[in-house]
Amino acid sequence: MKRSVRAALALFGAVALAGPAMAEDRLTVLLDWFVNPDHAPLFLAEARGEFAARDLDVEFVAPADPSAPPRLVAAGEGDIAITYQPSLYQQATEGLPVARFGTLIGSPLNSLVALKGGDVASLTDLKGKKVGYSVSGLEDALLGRMLAGVGLGLDDVTMINVNFALTPALLSGQVDAVIGAYRNFELTQIRLEGHEGTAFLPEEHGVPTYEELIYIARADRVDEPAMGRFLDAVAAATTWAQANPDAAEALFFKAQPDLDDALNHAAFKDTLDKFTADPKALDVDRYEAFATFMEDAGLVDALPPLSDYAVEIE
Repeated sequence: MKRSVRAALALFGAVALAGPAMAEDRLTVLLDWFVNPDHAPLFLAEARGEFAARDLDVEFVAPADPSAPPRLVAAGEGDIAITYQPSLYQQATEGLPVARFGTLIGSPLNSLVALKGGDVASLTDLKGKKVGYSVSGLEDALLGRMLAGVGLGLDDVTMINVNFALTPALLSGQVDAVIGAYRNFELTQIRLEGHEGTAFLPEEHGVPTYEELIYIARADRVDEPAMGRFLDAVAAATTWAQANPDAAEALFFKAQPDLDDALNHAAFKDTLDKFTADPKALDVDRYEAFATFMEDAGLVDALPPLSDYAVEIE
């Protein structure tokens, strides 16, 4: 009898100890691109145990096709995807059942870049010049709005698709400027090649400001408690990193040793203050202003109400 009681107590203890692990929520996060310093808060949250402290087991997956994560999440083949605010409007018009529920980087990274000391010292100098781009659509619309502010249009420039070789195309003289250059990456790439770049920022030249990277999930899942705990963990890591930049940089590159080079260290420093400390907050006015920009540019039509595809969770 004593042995039976002891066995029962031991079994009860084992179940009690296993309780938190069994209650753990597993989340698969599909990244927008290969792992890079834009994702630092995610990997810092993992390294500091912020997810584990909130009973979350989080897996990060870099996509083979960067356009796939929103569709995979919509199909239930992932829990969270990182995507871009401009892309969210296109997903909404396509009827994709996803919604923004958090923000990773709350300001644009996109920019128009030319070489300092070259033929393009101002936007008016672009008349008759060649502009390289990677992805048509949004980049054309951004450039078109910027040019309109100085009395020019897309017909005044020659657009050349350079794929993702923005820096080589600029340095080789293939183009006079590039649109779609990330101000936290391409400017450093140019400097490492012994040159200096000049960045013209869309939000300073007529384009409504927007969030570069956001979190989306299926619209019917954004209110799940695990989603809120996920954002709380990332927020804690972001707050710590911004208060302790040197320690955060060291921890990130310890966790991602393959990224440990001059470009990524510079990108980490340049991006750190752009991470959103309150990822749950939703600026409705800004989202609606950019929706108008997307409609005016002909990139989307018949948008549903904002509340259908962007929410602020508790």
